[in-house]
Amino acid sequence: MAVGASINFVVIGDNPLMVAGLVVAVILIKAVVLLLVGIIFKLKLDQRLLLIVGLSQIGEFAFVLLSFAFQLNIFEREQLDIMLVVTALTMTLTPILWMLNERLCLPNVGTKEAEKRPMDDIQKNHKTILVGFGHFGSTVGRFLRAHGISTTILDMDSNRVDFLRKMGFEVYYGDASRMDLLESAGIAEADYLICAIDNPEVVFSIVKKIKEKYPQVKLLVRAKNRYDAYDLHNLGIDHIYRESLDTSVLMAGDVLNFMGFDKEAINSQAQKFIQLDIDSLKRLAVIRKNEKEYIFKAKEEIAQQEKLMAEDLNLGSSRIEAKSVKIST
Repeated sequence: MAVGASINFVVIGDNPLMVAGLVVAVILIKAVVLLLVGIIFKLKLDQRLLLIVGLSQIGEFAFVLLSFAFQLNIFEREQLDIMLVVTALTMTLTPILWMLNERLCLPNVGTKEAEKRPMDDIQKNHKTILVGFGHFGSTVGRFLRAHGISTTILDMDSNRVDFLRKMGFEVYYGDASRMDLLESAGIAEADYLICAIDNPEVVFSIVKKIKEKYPQVKLLVRAKNRYDAYDLHNLGIDHIYRESLDTSVLMAGDVLNFMGFDKEAINSQAQKFIQLDIDSLKRLAVIRKNEKEYIFKAKEEIAQQEKLMAEDLNLGSSRIEAKSVKIST
């Protein structure tokens, strides 16, 4: 603040052309350098614009360096005043350039680049449609393909579509929230739609449209967390798959195995825990919006789950011990 307060803005009136020229020159030079960086790293055009605008200013650390250089008699006072003003002006112009880029450039340049590629013409229709082929969806797709199940795969990431095609997957590019794309993919005759998209808003949009127009299609939907699962359940979705549930239970089971718990009993317990949690989710989804009632019921559900798990674990341990005794006898 002390350095900024010492800036002599009178030099703008004394040297308007020089100051304006230096400000424009600095921004243009940085823009060219950043544009080259964006090209080298293969950024899209809209991403390059964001990079250029975001870093077009001289950093505030220049105030300290310029003042230090003046103390060492590297600059004269007039030169210091001009450079401090130029630094301040570039910082002032950056948010203005950012707004202009967002309102004028990106809607025309970025959107046009995204729209250059039309949705693919889907040539083959299958009884199973898989929407979203990221890390989650590709695992589902590979498992189905390993069992000989033909699937129509849709994804709206054009780069991922191109990459997956090189790997031998038949993936179609397009926005699956558009009903015309789903209909061209054969949703009217499909038996199953697997929604593996990680964006909850897009997921809800898709399942609402399908349930309304094609209720005969069985929906299997990915949920990022428990709260998304509540919303999906309240929409009438029966088959919901939380991406963290099975993996977290598997990890807990491994910890118990390392501690010496019987592996067979723990695996059985893990499956029971998952089912209990799914049943609990369906009951709690109805009261999710009522925080006070939700907390009360959730505590009851957790206590009941732990009681059932403890009873089952004791029974399982007794069976395993009895089995061991019988074998040894």
